[in-house]
Amino acid sequence: MSGLQAQERACSLSQPSKDVAAAETKPKKRICCACPDTKKLRDECIVENGESACTKWIEAHRMCLRSEGFKV
Repeated sequence: MSGLQAQERACSLSQPSKDVAAAETKPKKRICCACPDTKKLRDECIVENGESACTKWIEAHRMCLRSEGFKV
């Protein structure tokens, strides 16, 4: 094995593949099934008080979704 081939092989081994990186950031649940507690509170608040009065619960649900790996 030449020096160049050895260097290329070492570089490819030290860098994770794109498939591995994508699997680590992909959410494990569907968005409809993630964060049921904050979703329920958000939905109940919106039905009873309207969307403008529920920004606290809406933002809490968004933060929960982000923590689960969703980009919202």
